[in-house]
Amino acid sequence: MAENLIIDGSSKQERYQTLLPQAQALIDSEDDLIAAMANTCAAIHHTFGWLWTGFYLVKDEQLVLGPFQGPIACTRIRKGKGVCGSAWAQAQSLVVPDVDAFPGHIACSSLSRSEIVVPVFDPHGTVRAVLDVDSIELASFDDTDRDYLEQICARLGRLFQ
Repeated sequence: MAENLIIDGSSKQERYQTLLPQAQALIDSEDDLIAAMANTCAAIHHTFGWLWTGFYLVKDEQLVLGPFQGPIACTRIRKGKGVCGSAWAQAQSLVVPDVDAFPGHIACSSLSRSEIVVPVFDPHGTVRAVLDVDSIELASFDDTDRDYLEQICARLGRLFQ
């Protein structure tokens, strides 16, 4: 399914409009959290071809690497550290146009230039994971990304019991 998601010449909005129902179907048809995260991650990654797309799960007061697409990643991140840990601590999405300008940025790859991190909330409103996406270009992410990725993460949140 994921190999059909890349839409050459289409706008970001059009790509998300194609991706959203596909991601929702992947999530809604699966009861296993890791399986749903893995396919969702692949769908997002292959739609846009970003450097890195993946999830970190909250475990024992730290973020632990979950399903991802891209190069080798950091495996554990403390709360409040880097963009991922900050998004978790603040319980809100963070769009970082230039990771070098973000205080305390954790560089898992020197190729990463911009980043978006979106929390995944369980049905009780607790952050249980974050979606992290990195790009090799500056200022790759904006409110369009935030809006659609938040919708996808909200759908995933139902799998946390």
